[in-house]
Parts: sequence; structure tokens; C-alpha cells
Amino acid sequence: MKTILKGIVLIAIISLFHACATTPATTEEPLAQQLLVDRSRIAADSFIGDSDMQWAREHLNQAKALLIIPNLYKGAWFLGGSGGRGVLVVRDQQTGEWVGPGFYTMGSVSFGLQFGGQVSEVIVMVMTQKGLEKLYSTSFKLGGDTSVAVGPLGAGIQGAMAGFSVDYVSFARTKGAFIGVALDGAVVDENYGWNKAYYGRPVRPVDIFVAHDAINPNSAKLRTTVAKLELPE
Repeated sequence: MKTILKGIVLIAIISLFHACATTPATTEEPLAQQLLVDRSRIAADSFIGDSDMQWAREHLNQAKALLIIPNLYKGAWFLGGSGGRGVLVVRDQQTGEWVGPGFYTMGSVSFGLQFGGQVSEVIVMVMTQKGLEKLYSTSFKLGGDTSVAVGPLGAGIQGAMAGFSVDYVSFARTKGAFIGVALDGAVVDENYGWNKAYYGRPVRPVDIFVAHDAINPNSAKLRTTVAKLELPE
């Protein structure tokens, strides 16, 4: 009888240990990533849908990808400076459909004197293949061997930025007001841990965007929202 009881207790302990070891990783951890995806969807819809974002709406169908940072903090302690977490969605070259997201962090951002708040929203349109391929690396600095420009705002700007090409076009706003944020020198890093948590296994940007080997159905609304923001050609 004692042997049987010891066996039952041992099985119970093993089962409890297994539950404690596996439950947090599968039920709690992905919540932070999904929350960022949902916030990015809302930010993209509100941001690009703004009447001042006419240029962005008209050129979104030319963009290779869209980096959305719904909360860029001035003095972000978790990045050792100013920056934030965001998601990237990429346009599939064959189908034209949006793929992703992948998770990234942006740090070392320089805020202008006009930035009086602590938080802003940032959208970066990736306009060239060179700019896109940089995002497939683990880390790179904007403005190094790539070019970045602040996007034009308002109506009647069809000719703005005509005649020259940049890799990235950025837009930023805080409390509903558009501001100038210098992204030259900002560091963009692949957020490997968040990608792993969201997709349930280790994945790299090329797995998500090129091989299409990582899919999370909970991101469908984000991709649909970005697609709806494009103007008909």
C-alpha cells in the first residue's frame, strides 16, 4: 500500500511540475506580443487615415514594408535611451499581399526641441529593396549606408519628394500633433525573443517574410487594416 501511495504522490508531483513549467510560456508570454500587434493596428489605421497623411496614403502601394511603433518613448529605460517596440509588415513581391508581423525595437532616437511629450507614434515606410533587406539583419543603424527622410504632410503635396529616392520615409506624432523626429542614427534591432514567443518557436525575419514559414492567425486584422489603407491604383 505504501509503495502504491508513493507512486501516486510521485506522479502528482511530476504532473504539477510539468504544468508549472509549460503553462506560463504558452498562456502568458504571447499576450504582450498580441497587445503590441493590436496597438500597431489601431495606430496604423488612425495615423495613415489622418487627413494630413495624404502623401503616405498615395504612396503606400509603392512601399516595400511598413514599420509601426505605436509607442516611442522619450527616455525608454528598457532600451537604455529613447525608443520603443514595434512591428513590421512586408509586402509579398509575388502576390502583393501583406505578410507578418515581425517584432523589432528602435533605440537611440533623437527628439527635436518641439517634442514636449514623453510618448509618440511613429510610422516608417520602407521604400526600397535595400532598405527592406537591412531589416532582415539582426541590427542596423538608420542613416548609415541607408537614407531616411521625414515624410511630407498635408494636402496639395503631390510633387513633394519627387526627383529623389530614399530608403525610409518616417512620420511621427504626439497627442495628435505631427512632429519631426530625427531617425538618423537610430538603431533598429530584430526582437528575437518576441518573435519566438509570438510564433511559438525560434524564427528569423527571413522565415516570416521570405519563406512564409511562420504564421499567427491572430495577426490577420493587422494585415487587413494595412491593406485597406492603400488607395486604388
